[in-house]
Formats: sequence, C-alpha cells, structure tokens
Amino acid sequence: MLHTGTQTIESGRLLLRRFILSDAEDMLRSWISQPQVQEEYGEPVYTDIGQVNELLGRWIAAYERPDFYRWAVIEKASGKCIGQIAFCRVYDDIAAAEIEYCIGSDFWGYGYAGEALSAVISHTFEHTGFVRLEAYHRAENVKSGRVLEKSSMHVTDNVERFRRQGIEPEGEVCYCIER
Repeated sequence: MLHTGTQTIESGRLLLRRFILSDAEDMLRSWISQPQVQEEYGEPVYTDIGQVNELLGRWIAAYERPDFYRWAVIEKASGKCIGQIAFCRVYDDIAAAEIEYCIGSDFWGYGYAGEALSAVISHTFEHTGFVRLEAYHRAENVKSGRVLEKSSMHVTDNVERFRRQGIEPEGEVCYCIER
C-alpha cells in the first residue's frame, strides 16, 4: 500500500496542511472548544490551551508515520485554522480509509467542509494507494449530511468500521467513493 502521509493540499479558498504548534490559539478560538462542533463528530471539547497543545503534540509526532493523515484547514483569506479533516481510520489490508472533518461554527455555510473534502478525495486518489474512501454521519447531523450529499461520494449500506465490529449502522448514513 502506497502511503504519502499528510501532504499539503491547496484548493481555491483553503490550504490543507500539517498542524503546527502555533495553530493552538486558532483551534481553541475557532472550533475545538465548541461543543456544537466537537460533539457532532464524537470528539471531546478542549477548554484550555494546555489541552490543545498536548493534542497537537501527539498529532505532530504522528506525522512521522507515513499512514497518518490529518490536515489543518486554513482559510487563505484570514490565515486562520478553521477546522480539520483527517483519516480517522486507515485499513491497509483493503486500501481504504474513513474520513472525518469539522469546521468551526463561525465558518459554517460557506462550503469549506465540502471544499476540503473534495480536495482530499482528489489528492488521495492521485497520490496514494487508497482505492476506497468512506465517511458517515449521524442522521440527526444534518449539516454533515449536506456536505456528504453534495460531495462526489455516494450512499452505501455500510462502512468498514461497522463491518469489522459486526454491526449494521443504526441512525448513521454511510457514504463511500472508489477510485
């Protein structure tokens, strides 16, 4: 399986790059302290800069691994870190990955999540050995659902995460795209 790790990706309005320690303030201000953002995709809320720096330290150390994919979403116009997009699960044995993303609530409604998702999908299929990308959202998470509906991904019956757990999705809507 060909891995490239987290490489910089540029789209029209966004720069997707590795996180750096100086992203901590933007993260705390823009999204990682917001329950309405973090809880939508099952991540904890971080309330102080020390917690964010500790998390960033783990992510930055993980960039040494070629199978670690986590991008800071940087709005070009402001230079701010407004969210993230990542492969939260990588399945080397089937050349697949599961995508997660979040954008701070002040930046909702501008198409940033969809733009980041599109850029990551294109980059992945052009530069890595992945043949399938998957994502899902809870049915009640309408905002994330709209991002996936508008993307090049399509609805599927299940994703690898649930298959490996031997469960059928209940309340989740699954998506995928294949090379």
